[in-house]
Amino acid sequence: MRHSPFSALGRPALSRYRPPAAKSSPYITRAGYDALQAELTELWKRKRPALVQKVAEAAALGDRSENAEYLYGKKQLHETDRRIRYLSRRLDELTVVERLPEDRTRVRFGAWVTVEDAAGERSRYRLVGADEADASVGCISVDSPLAQALLNQRAGALVTAAERTWRLTAVSYATD
Repeated sequence: MRHSPFSALGRPALSRYRPPAAKSSPYITRAGYDALQAELTELWKRKRPALVQKVAEAAALGDRSENAEYLYGKKQLHETDRRIRYLSRRLDELTVVERLPEDRTRVRFGAWVTVEDAAGERSRYRLVGADEADASVGCISVDSPLAQALLNQRAGALVTAAERTWRLTAVSYATD
């Protein structure tokens, strides 16, 4: 009996196919939106024109197939254009959350939370959009397992995420 090289789904067996990742939530803080907008402006108004000039100068030197400056410049231009396209689309999809929730005792988007693990170690995080998440400054994505477990909770609640348990010790909406 011969085996088909295709799986039951019609894709080649043993392929590198991966289903698309789930879309992140479309929420962002005003500061995060402004930072993405500033990045888009910087790329479009400053970086891209400089790269185009650099590629044009390299192309004028002659044989493009062996011109490392030309090839590298084209690669940088491609990466910059890809980022510009992403930011343009993403900024159109995003919803800026500026209003504080009515019940500020519960964890919602934009909240600063303090959690304590079983060893008594405290950590402080802010729940932000996926585009502005940066754990090094204490900003975690609202889509992360910990943030999902914290949403709607009040101080004193025990939450479990990623096989760890934390106690929510404080919730605040202080602006910085």
